[in-house]
Amino acid sequence: MDARHVPVLLAEVLKLLAVAPGERVLDATVGLGGHSGAILEATGGDIELLGLDRDPRALEIAAQGLARWGERVRLAQSRFSRFPEVLAEVGWEGVDAVILDAGISSLQVDDPERGFSFLADGDLDMRMGGVAAGEAPAATLVNKAPFERLRDIIREYGEDPQAGRIARAIVAAREDRPITRTLELAAIVAAAYPAKWRATARQHPATRTFQALRMAVNAELAELEAFLERIPDYLRPGGRVAVIAFHSLEDRLVKWAFRREAAGCVCPRDQMVCVCGHVPRFRILTKKPVTPGPAEVAENPRSRSAKLRAAMRLGPDQAWGEQP
Repeated sequence: MDARHVPVLLAEVLKLLAVAPGERVLDATVGLGGHSGAILEATGGDIELLGLDRDPRALEIAAQGLARWGERVRLAQSRFSRFPEVLAEVGWEGVDAVILDAGISSLQVDDPERGFSFLADGDLDMRMGGVAAGEAPAATLVNKAPFERLRDIIREYGEDPQAGRIARAIVAAREDRPITRTLELAAIVAAAYPAKWRATARQHPATRTFQALRMAVNAELAELEAFLERIPDYLRPGGRVAVIAFHSLEDRLVKWAFRREAAGCVCPRDQMVCVCGHVPRFRILTKKPVTPGPAEVAENPRSRSAKLRAAMRLGPDQAWGEQP
C-alpha cells in the first residue's frame, strides 16, 4: 500500500460498520485501498468487496495492495453516484456495508501535474478522473466563467469572505493572458487578499479558492446528493453506511439525508394531515459526527477536518429510526 496513504478514522469506521464474514461490502471511494484492506483484514477476507473510484491510477495502486484477496475483491472505475449501475454489472442486488470517504486523496494532491495543489506548479486541471474523465479542467472554469459564477463558486464552496475580490482579480488577470498554471492562480488569489488578512492568515490565501474550484470541476456536492438519495434502496436490512465528509456543506448533506431517512412523516410542518406515507428506513448510529482525536491529527494532519456519520438500514419489522 502506498506509504503516503493513511485511511481516516479507520478504527471508528470498522466499529460502526461491524462487517461480518459472508457479507457484501461496497467501498464507494476505494482510493488506495486503506479502508477496504482493513475491512478485509478484520474479517479474514471472508467477504465480497466491490471498490469504486474515478481515478484510474488510484485503482491500479488499490489493485496491487488488495491483490492477495484474489476474487474476493472487484474494482471498477466509476463515480460513486453510479454505484447502482456497477452493482447491476456485477450481479449484486444489495450490499451489507458501505463506506464512502468524500475527501481528496494524497495521490491526487501530491502530484503537481494533477493541478490540485497551490504549493507546486502544474497544469490547472483538478479532474479527479484525470484527463480521460470527460469533464472540463479547472482552467476552463477559471478562464471562461463570468465574474458572478466565479464569485458564487468561491463564496459557496470555499466559504471565503473575499470571494468578490478574488473573482474580480481572476477576471482582470485573464484579460492579459489565459491562466493555465496552479502557482499562477495561487499568486493572483494571494494578491487579491488585503495585506492585513495575508499577514494574519493561518492558511494560504488560495486554500479556499482551490477547494471551491475542485468541488465545482468534479460536481462533488451533486455526486454526494445522488449517492445519499439512492443508497437506502440498496442496503439490506441491518446493513450499515458510513460517510466521511471534509467540508461543512458535505457534512450537512449527510446529516440531513440520514435524518430524513430516520424520520416518519416528511410532509411540510404546516400540513395538518400526513400524505407522504414515508416510513423510516434508517436508524442513526452517530448522534454527532465522529472526528479524529489529537493523536490521529498529529499523525495525519489532513484528517483534521474529517467528520464521520453512520446509519443502519431498518427492516420492515424493526423499530423506528432514531429521531434527531
